[in-house]
Amino acid sequence: MEPTLIDVHAHFLLPDYVAAAERAGHLRPDGLPAWPEWSVQRHLDLMDGTGIAKSVLSVSSPGVHFGDDFRAQVLARRVNEAAAELTRRYPRRFGFFASLPLPDVDGALVEAQYALDVLHADGVVLTSNAGGQYPGDPSWDQLWRELNDRSAVVFLHPTSPPQWRQVALDRPRPMIEFLFDSARAVADLALTGIFSRYPKVKFIVTHAGGVLPLLGDRLDRYRATATSDDLPSVTSQLQELWYDVAGTSVPQQLPVDHLLYGSDYCFTPAEAVTAQLTALDHSPTAANWRARTTANAVQLLGDLVSL
Repeated sequence: MEPTLIDVHAHFLLPDYVAAAERAGHLRPDGLPAWPEWSVQRHLDLMDGTGIAKSVLSVSSPGVHFGDDFRAQVLARRVNEAAAELTRRYPRRFGFFASLPLPDVDGALVEAQYALDVLHADGVVLTSNAGGQYPGDPSWDQLWRELNDRSAVVFLHPTSPPQWRQVALDRPRPMIEFLFDSARAVADLALTGIFSRYPKVKFIVTHAGGVLPLLGDRLDRYRATATSDDLPSVTSQLQELWYDVAGTSVPQQLPVDHLLYGSDYCFTPAEAVTAQLTALDHSPTAANWRARTTANAVQLLGDLVSL
């Protein structure tokens, strides 16, 4: 199979990162049974077997901040430099979104500048909340200004909500809570005016937006009670975002010209990635989806993902 796909939702794991997360108590990440195994060769083998030409790597939930700002800065730099080294070794196969040590905004600004200017990251990855702060928090405005000035790509990845113990009911949080926390984050960005004030930032929302496609009209109905700003409709703001289809079929209610492919490997096992690709290839509603999502990724990321 000729490799043509661009995978914007692919994860990598360093032993140092897993060790730091486990020391912070993340022995079962987001309630999953264990950390998955990852290696460069396994990732390349999956790509070669499924027609993925290039994967944009990122660190998944729970991110790099485990309660201490300085340690988060060190860990963010470690994973970003490792990802940059992978892109140097395999420039035609890998890119990366840089991790930021949020909610430490000052540290995030330093790391964003270093990652984009020195390491040449394809963008940055943010979790749906950082230590319970959602991305419309006023303290993040300086970061949004910086990213807007750079027309940066922001890969918005879900994580456990701050109240997960009360709402997840001992179930793995990716099952339900990730989809709702993505919706909380995107709704926060829309209702606080971040999308409108910083229009040059290009957002990728994972898993086809989770439950967002079901909420747009409802958000607009209540918008007048949620904000006093004269903002565009939420549904129109949602149409400007980009969405990957990791773990889902191609949703009909999202803009076709803003859909991207995402595997969610290595947190999604290789056999599940293959099964989803097979399902998409045989879906009558997803005709020519490989060419469409690849063209969309090139439009979004430009020369950063040139094949």
